[in-house]
Amino acid sequence: PDPLQEEFEKVIDLILYVFKTLNFDKFIAQVSLRDPSNKEKYIGSDENWEKAEQAIITAAERKGLETVVELGEAAFYGPKLDFMVKDALGRSWQLGTIQVDYNLPERFELEYIGADDKKHRPVMIHRAPFGSLERFVAVLLEHTGGKLPLWLSSEQAIILPISEKYNDFVKKVCELLNNYELRTSVDDRNETIGKKIRENELKRIPYLLIVGEKEAATDTVSVRKQGGEDMGAMAVSDFVNYIKQEIENELK
Repeated sequence: PDPLQEEFEKVIDLILYVFKTLNFDKFIAQVSLRDPSNKEKYIGSDENWEKAEQAIITAAERKGLETVVELGEAAFYGPKLDFMVKDALGRSWQLGTIQVDYNLPERFELEYIGADDKKHRPVMIHRAPFGSLERFVAVLLEHTGGKLPLWLSSEQAIILPISEKYNDFVKKVCELLNNYELRTSVDDRNETIGKKIRENELKRIPYLLIVGEKEAATDTVSVRKQGGEDMGAMAVSDFVNYIKQEIENELK
């Protein structure tokens, strides 16, 4: 296969991995080509453009992408492949993008020595798996309703002591979980446990760990999953293994 096509396929794989990990399954790959009736607005030879456009089309086909071709949507310096993702309201946003660039290698006079011992000008590929990062985060938050995947949540668990007399035990549990690189904090406010649960549910924290007399006496935590599922009492080590396994499954 053509080296340009091979590199395009590798970047497509990267973008598909990002989308799969974040459960973006509704998208179309837009093949953005130059307008054949207005070639003067683009730089580069016809031969290079035709080669790059064919490489993009073939790479998309080989990866089984659902595509739509848009003439005149290419950048002035080369064709591109844009990934159009639908948000929770059904609106399409351009997130990932891969672009061929003939302009910068020419301007910077980039060269390499080929297998024929002659100088050649390389082709540059711009790759942005997320597109605009701000737009990506906004679409992701809408897509998940604020319930980010466990591995991506800034706070993965919060410990809720029923009474302040359990604070010392709770702090030890929190320190242990953080030592296992689980992002955990403590809500030791002087509030009822019901209020703490309600308010932390609204924060979309994946796991609430409730500690009372029984838990403190048995070195366990009572686990409540985001959404209200009661998982019962678990040893701290068992909870660590459970949450680590969930993260591993999310990133497969």
